[in-house]
Amino acid sequence: MPDEFRHRRLGRSGLVTGPLGVGTWAIGGPFFSGPGCRYPLGAPLGYGKADDRASIQALRRAAELGVTLFDTADAYGTGHGERVLGEALKEVRNHVVISTKFGNTYDENRRELTGTDASPHYIRRACHASLKRLQTEWIDLYHLHIGDLTLDQAATVADTLDALCKEGLIRHYGWSTDDPLRAAAFADRPTATAVQFDMNLFEDAPEILEICETNHFAGIVRLPLAMGFLTGKYSPSSHLPQDDIRSKPPSWLRYFKEGGSAAKDWYAALDGVREILTAKGRTLAQGALAWIWARSACTVPIPGIRTVAQAEENAGATEFGPLSRDQMAEIAELLHNPSQAHRT
Repeated sequence: MPDEFRHRRLGRSGLVTGPLGVGTWAIGGPFFSGPGCRYPLGAPLGYGKADDRASIQALRRAAELGVTLFDTADAYGTGHGERVLGEALKEVRNHVVISTKFGNTYDENRRELTGTDASPHYIRRACHASLKRLQTEWIDLYHLHIGDLTLDQAATVADTLDALCKEGLIRHYGWSTDDPLRAAAFADRPTATAVQFDMNLFEDAPEILEICETNHFAGIVRLPLAMGFLTGKYSPSSHLPQDDIRSKPPSWLRYFKEGGSAAKDWYAALDGVREILTAKGRTLAQGALAWIWARSACTVPIPGIRTVAQAEENAGATEFGPLSRDQMAEIAELLHNPSQAHRT
């Protein structure tokens, strides 16, 4: 692959990463919706039980394979995800880019999210707590994790983040949001460098991609594998534990049904493009990542991992690079006209 694919500047920052990052929602372990959270009380918000030892091995293997961007949030496992990531990367801290997020309030003992807070005092407290859990003296990329915060409130948040940059506690910041208007809100802030948003081959984000490209932001793509759906691991007969968010999917999680089974229509759509995604020896997951890279050179997908095998499979996608224009056009046609997907 060309050097510009393998090594890219992270938005407007001086940080250099590869085309692939790692997300850590899945390694946080079980956590739930508590009083004050926008989800129903007791709703699962994590991916269920995680093996910390296996998670650390997977994260370290990803780093060995050249992955340098690792994304987490204080909400993942109500702090546990940050603790696991900090332990995994403490020996290579100077060689990796750590991204975390703030804005959700939580009860660590009860492992519950309890609401949101974007006040200057809370941001500072959250930053120091994340630094301690991550075993680091600075955060490379700090994301606002309240996707629907008002623009006036966001301006105050940006003032606080600018101050944290000057103090050396964080280096750059961005907003984790799926709203284009909010994605552009920090464009005039010199130390803002990224937007984090949902995107995968079933859920494009053209407006936010345009904002990233126009403002030289990095597009940190969360849920690039649709919470595992695009790996092909799940079928309409699958079941998941009750402490897994996919077993009781909220309205925005379209790919899974109650109990954790794959939604039949989306399963059929994936089957319809399977041959294209797996061409030239790619796995389904590698093909889904290749689709994202083909959409825009500013993108850095952050698929989650829990095992060494997953780390190796995802990192292996970089050997193939983006899908071709012809492959992208054929996928678009098949998804637009699903009746063509099983043509003979």
